Amino acid sequence: MDTSPQKVTLDGREIRVGATFVGAEGRYEDYIYLQMLQREWERPVVEFQAFAHSADAERPSAQAALVLLFWGYFETRIERLHRSAMRKLPQRVLDDQLRRYSGVGSRLYDLYKIFFGTSYFDDLREHGFLAVADLLNDIHKRRNEFSHGRPQAISEATVKVLVENLKAEHEAWITIYNTRVRP
Repeated sequence: MDTSPQKVTLDGREIRVGATFVGAEGRYEDYIYLQMLQREWERPVVEFQAFAHSADAERPSAQAALVLLFWGYFETRIERLHRSAMRKLPQRVLDDQLRRYSGVGSRLYDLYKIFFGTSYFDDLREHGFLAVADLLNDIHKRRNEFSHGRPQAISEATVKVLVENLKAEHEAWITIYNTRVRP
């Protein structure tokens, strides 16, 4: 994503303006993710009766897909953060680093530390987003548990906390992005 100022012709005059984007996100795919998240949130819970036969302690949230979808979206934003902040590096160097650190965990901790001297979560905490850092850590752990045989790790409480904190997570993302990409 090119965030450098652009030249625009207005009334026959050429002027420079800062890059602008529609809404709070920068890519069409972001809007798709956000629409899908909204659709999952609004989906009637009765559509998930397939889980009803399991005991409460063994049953994932009827809306577990919302958490999984959010995490996929979050991973794309972390890649965008790295690509945008390191856009002045030779493309082959950036691509090599993203290939070496292909998992989101290694990007949040190891690659982030190489580029910025701290982890993503510590960066969030330093900027006053302690609750968001803890939430993202918890969702990362639960998503991994879900993927490795413990679907009940994504509970109704997990979904509720995520939905209640989406705005705070977005504000944290914007703060970190602006700090690291537009210092």
